Amino acid sequence: MQALWFVLDTVFFVLVGSCLLRAWMNGLRINMRDQPGRFVMAASDWVVGPVRKVLPRALGQGSWDWGSLMAAVLLCLAYGGLWLILVSVSTGGVAYSGLTLALGIVAKACVFLLRTGLQGLTVMLLMYAVLSWVQPDSPLQARLDRLCAPFLRPLRRAIPLVGGVDLSVLVLIMLLQVALMLLG
Repeated sequence: MQALWFVLDTVFFVLVGSCLLRAWMNGLRINMRDQPGRFVMAASDWVVGPVRKVLPRALGQGSWDWGSLMAAVLLCLAYGGLWLILVSVSTGGVAYSGLTLALGIVAKACVFLLRTGLQGLTVMLLMYAVLSWVQPDSPLQARLDRLCAPFLRPLRRAIPLVGGVDLSVLVLIMLLQVALMLLG
């Protein structure tokens, strides 16, 4: 059963994370023709396209990519439903009332959405830190810088360089890990 949980978590993490990253990249007007944009588009087009067709035109305007955000929410609700089914099967078919069932799915979906966002940002920050040392002039490093900068900017104002080293990435990763612990 643990292997099934792992596969379910991983698949939905990639799908929801792709939708969230797509929304973030579109919000920052980052070119989607290069990596990680191509991967994000390939992983999320199948769900974002139909959601965009259903959304009212008014939501399609502005700087937010509502189609990608809504697709992430729908995927999280699907995850919550699958999670509840698997819990029911593993506990011997415990019966839930309609309201308890709906609240359980929504609660699990909200936690999963938040957890995916925090874990995804942690992964981006780790990639950003490694590339800044290994290949600082790579095009991917420039994109990661644009994606991470809004989160790092406030910390960079508060934390001075230590021996020429920017510790804001490390501090943000630590804060994200604490938030994940509190969420878990």
